[in-house]
Amino acid sequence: MLALSPLTGCWLLAGAGAAGGAYEYKHKDQLDKLEADFKAGKMTRDEYLKRKQEIEKGSLLY
Repeated sequence: MLALSPLTGCWLLAGAGAAGGAYEYKHKDQLDKLEADFKAGKMTRDEYLKRKQEIEKGSLLY
């Protein structure tokens, strides 16, 4: 049973990494859509910057 412990830990870390990657992908997707809306003239620069800051605050990478 103890021999399986290191393997279990590795699987948990891999799962956490995948979940974190999916979370960051969501932020990247939100930023891309936000930029597209701004370029299309659907929002003002102030609205764009405020929303961008909100997205980046919730992200680890951006």
